[in-house]
Amino acid sequence: MHAVLHALSIAGSMTWEITWALVLGFALSAVVQAVVRKSTVVSLLGDDRPRTLAVSAGLGVASSSCSYAAVALARALFRRGANFTAAMAFEIASTNLVVELGVILALLMGWQFTVAEFTGGPIMIIVLAVLFRLFLRDELLRRARRQAERGLAGSMEGHAAMDMSVQREGSFPRRLLSREGFTATSHVFVMEWAAILRDLIAGLLIAGAIAAWVPDSFWRAFFFDGHPLAAKLWGPVVGPLVALASFVCSIGNVPLAVVLWKGGISFGGVVAFIFADLLILPILTIYRKYYGARMAAFLLGTFYLAMVVAGYVVEFAFGGLGLIPDQTAAKVPTEGVRWNYTTWLNIVFLVLAAVLLLRFLRTGGPAMLRMMGGSPEAGHGDTDTRAGNPG
Repeated sequence: MHAVLHALSIAGSMTWEITWALVLGFALSAVVQAVVRKSTVVSLLGDDRPRTLAVSAGLGVASSSCSYAAVALARALFRRGANFTAAMAFEIASTNLVVELGVILALLMGWQFTVAEFTGGPIMIIVLAVLFRLFLRDELLRRARRQAERGLAGSMEGHAAMDMSVQREGSFPRRLLSREGFTATSHVFVMEWAAILRDLIAGLLIAGAIAAWVPDSFWRAFFFDGHPLAAKLWGPVVGPLVALASFVCSIGNVPLAVVLWKGGISFGGVVAFIFADLLILPILTIYRKYYGARMAAFLLGTFYLAMVVAGYVVEFAFGGLGLIPDQTAAKVPTEGVRWNYTTWLNIVFLVLAAVLLLRFLRTGGPAMLRMMGGSPEAGHGDTDTRAGNPG
C-alpha cells in the first residue's frame, strides 16, 4: 500500500506542477482554433511541395493536440482530396508542434527540450517527405485511398469532424473578441481537454508508478548511461520503442519523458520518444483500419525512421552547440502543494478554466461532448457544431 501511495503522490505532484501550464496552453490553442476554419485547410494541401508541407505544418500547429483526433482528421483531409504526404505532415505537426506541448516541456524539463521539439518536428516532416517520395508506390497509395473511403471508425471521429471556429467575417481581434468568438474558444478549450484527459491521466499515473517502483539503476543500464557515445546512438533508436509499448500518446507521454530523462536516456532519445505518440499500438491499429495493413506497416517503418533521424540530428546539433542541459540535475516533482508561484498561477488559470467551462455548458457544450465519438462519415464534410445561443 505504501508503494501505491508513493506512486500516486508523485503523479499528484506532477499534476499540480503542470496544471496552470496546461490551462494556458489549451487556452492559447483554443484561441487559434477559434479563428481557423477547417473548411479552408483542404484547398491548401493539394501536393507535397516544400511550401505546401510548410503550410500543412502551420495548420497542424493550429489544430488539435489529441493524437487520435489528429489521425482521424488527417484521414478526413485525405478523403477530401488532400495529398497524403501533406496530410501526414499536418498530423505530425498537430501532435508534436502545438503550443501546449512546448509549454509543458519547458516547465517540466527545460526550455532546451521545447526548442528541440520545435526543431526536430520539421526535420521529421522533411525526412518523412523524402522517404515517401522514394518508397511510396502509387499502387499502395491507391489501396490506401480505397480503404480510407470505406470510412471505418477509429477514435475521436466526431471531434475531428467538428468545426468550432468563428464563422463571421472581420479582423482577427474583432472575430475573437465577439460573443461568438468567446463561445468558440470555450468549446474548443473544453473539447480539447475532453480529448486528451484519458491519456494525460494515464501518462501521469504510469510516470508516477515508474518513478516510484523502477530503480534508476535499471534505466541507467538500459540506456547505457556512463557510455556517452553508446547512449547517444542508442537513445533515438530505443525511445520510440518505449513509447510504442507505453500506450500513452499526446501530452500524456511528457511526464514519462521526465522519468526517462532522469533515468539516463539521451537528449535525442527523449525527443524521439515524444514524437512516437503517433506509433503507439492503438494508433497503429487505427492506421490499419483507415489505410489497410500494408500502409500501416509502411507508416510504422517510415515514421520510426524519421523519428530516429530527427533524434540524431537534435542530439548532435544541440550537443555541438552546448545546449543539452545537465542530466544529473533532472528531478521528478515530488513536493506537492505549497504556497509558491505555482499555486498562485494554478488558482488564476483554474479560474480562467472555470469561466470557459461555464460558457461551454451554457452554449450547448454537453451535446457536443456526446458527439465526440461520432460517425466517421461526418469527416467527409465540414460539420458545423456550434450549438446553443452564441450570444
